Amino acid sequence: MTVLRLYAGIFLIVLLVYTGIVIVNHGANLVPIFFGDMAKMAWPGQFNLDFMGFLVLSALWVGWRHEYSLTGWVLTPLALFGGMLFLCIYILIVSARVNGDLKALLIGEGRAAT
Repeated sequence: MTVLRLYAGIFLIVLLVYTGIVIVNHGANLVPIFFGDMAKMAWPGQFNLDFMGFLVLSALWVGWRHEYSLTGWVLTPLALFGGMLFLCIYILIVSARVNGDLKALLIGEGRAAT
């Protein structure tokens, strides 16, 4: 669990710095670039499509982990649109809440208790 937390913390810092630099240099208008690359049917678009699959999978996992409760429904779009920025923060918070219990982290406290 320590390695996972360390990775999430370090990656969060790297991602925040990198994102800040990109926004300063290119603006925050990612959506047309992201989907525009996909529309061109080239490698950058293939990467974006693959990445979008990971975003959807992450969002579905977060919602499922919370058993699609109100919390799950609130966190699902945050996972979808927040990407690794959301997931790093989420894993750091949840791993602390479950005291490093990997089973509870992955499947939720309710399911892990049974």
